[in-house]
Amino acid sequence: MIRTWPRLRTLAAGAVVVALAVAAELALGRKVWGISGEPGLWSGDVNSEHNSQFLADPYIFSHVTHGILLYGVLWLTGRNLPVRTRALIVLMLEAGWEVLENTDMVINRYRAETISLHYYGDSVMNSMGDVAACMVGFLLAWLLPTRMAIVLVVVLEVALAVWIRDGLALNVIMLIHPVGAIRTWQNGG
Repeated sequence: MIRTWPRLRTLAAGAVVVALAVAAELALGRKVWGISGEPGLWSGDVNSEHNSQFLADPYIFSHVTHGILLYGVLWLTGRNLPVRTRALIVLMLEAGWEVLENTDMVINRYRAETISLHYYGDSVMNSMGDVAACMVGFLLAWLLPTRMAIVLVVVLEVALAVWIRDGLALNVIMLIHPVGAIRTWQNGG
């Protein structure tokens, strides 16, 4: 029984992190199911009003990449920490990103500099789906051989670039330092 306490504490802390992220997003004015209030599980069209509003969309795969990359960073910087502690750190980082991503400052930056011209922020459900996808990525990175995890990141990035002309790397570039040629290509030019 004593050995289960650390696991239970970590799970409880994780639940608190998720609850705080949900509360923060609701305080920011995010709706549970997005601007129309219509619930849904999947929106495959990144140019529709349902993108970032339903539980999942193509960008969920970039959050799997978040989890793999964050696992790698924590493996390099904190490999002496128990994996459950590293998982909790990743959960806090991803939940924190989801809250930051849904601030007016970041939403407006996305709309001004990326292909997300009609982005109004994520629904709470979409954000929590993204957090869950990140944790799936973390789990995959923990379970898979390192080379397989690296291959998975490359496959996800290439697949998203072909499918939606975006992905984690392109998204970060366009958010931080927009490149006109990338924007033109993303818009179909």
